[in-house]
Amino acid sequence: MISVLLVEDQHLVRGALAALLSLEPDITVVAEASDGQTGVRAALEHRPDVVLMDIELPVLDGIEAARRIREALPATKVIMLTTFGRPGYLRRAMDAGASGFVLKDSRPGRLTDSVRKVADGRTVVDPDLAVASLESGADPLNERERDVLRVAATGATVADIAKELTLSSGTVRNYLSSAISKTRARNRVDAALIARDKGWL
Repeated sequence: MISVLLVEDQHLVRGALAALLSLEPDITVVAEASDGQTGVRAALEHRPDVVLMDIELPVLDGIEAARRIREALPATKVIMLTTFGRPGYLRRAMDAGASGFVLKDSRPGRLTDSVRKVADGRTVVDPDLAVASLESGADPLNERERDVLRVAATGATVADIAKELTLSSGTVRNYLSSAISKTRARNRVDAALIARDKGWL
């Protein structure tokens, strides 16, 4: 029996996934969580074979939650489940230790098949997303540039960004300039939008 932890913030979606998986004779849902932090705690408590987790979660995003689960429980596999087929998400998820990446609009059979394959030690990636990821190239941003763009996306001023990230205004300007150049954007807001659209943030 394959034990599964569901981490999804939308109650209807989580309920539908639980109902779908419960129809399978070899899969059992041992726990559910609605945010990344609770998901990590549930994984540590139940030690499931597979965690099926959304990327965009409150409190702690799915990719960071996946990283923490994989570090604490190397035997537990993680499948990222998302509405957003952004190539950058795939790369970040795999870097975090995810074994699978499935889009929410996949047919039900593909999802259950992915759970079985990942539990068996294989890697499963939506084929269209894999192609898009290869075509889009690597994320050109470094971690600090991503941090600065995340705050800039809220409309924050340079001074606001500097205060929030405990950096000097000059350093923030340098990171913003570099990020704008790397994303070929017109300005910092445009750079943040481009980076978010590609899944780099």
